[in-house]
Amino acid sequence: MVEYDGAGFHGWQIQTTDRSVQGALETALARVAAHPISTICAGRTDAGVHATSQVVHFDSPVERSLEAWTRGVNANLPDEVRVLRAVPVPPDFHARFGALSRRYRFFLLNRRAPSALHRHRAVHVPRALDVKAMSGAAEILVGEHDFSAFRASGCQAAQPVRTVQSLSVRRAGPWVVVEIVANAFLQNMVRIIVGSLMRVGHAERDERWLADTLAARDRDHAGVTVPPHGLYLSGVRYEPRFGVPSDITDDALFSPSSIMIPAC
Repeated sequence: MVEYDGAGFHGWQIQTTDRSVQGALETALARVAAHPISTICAGRTDAGVHATSQVVHFDSPVERSLEAWTRGVNANLPDEVRVLRAVPVPPDFHARFGALSRRYRFFLLNRRAPSALHRHRAVHVPRALDVKAMSGAAEILVGEHDFSAFRASGCQAAQPVRTVQSLSVRRAGPWVVVEIVANAFLQNMVRIIVGSLMRVGHAERDERWLADTLAARDRDHAGVTVPPHGLYLSGVRYEPRFGVPSDITDDALFSPSSIMIPAC
């Protein structure tokens, strides 16, 4: 399980020239294994997106202790990336295709003044947000739907149907957290959903508009794609037989499994 601050990376996926999380991790793994290592992750996060519980699997031609795969790899990683836990898995485990669901959290700082400390870790929203209205609208998106209106124009997914298992909007002081759990996600799906919910929260649109947007299946009907730096991959669920936890900490609203945010 891997945690990273995505602000300084051009996304998860390895790049020819740009810095990537996958590139940094594979370089560190290769130094411990003394052999090239290829990795597969549960969800390929975009540039600027963070993770608190990214799941990565790899096959190694050599045996190393679990401590070597954690402390040894961490010693070779940049400060923004850390291996939190390593566990052996059976040969049929697959980090991406074996995932039953993925959980993302999006953090909005809803106050007039922006944050000096969290400018790369939450999106600042100076106008007041009606969290009750956003929460009511969010219920419309729960279930199996065609999410064509909530996908990037360049999304290469073969089909747009996804099942959202839960979608909540919660407030803690100036912090508003949107949490979504689904079997899989389209490109920019979470960020477009958050942008659309914000229009409801600003009383620019109502719940009916969100239902109409879903039915229209047209990207032009939805809200803006909000910036990536408020988004966190915070958990991935697998069959219990694999022994892979969805996260390794408690599931409190502002726990270390999401982001440590002080009261304001």
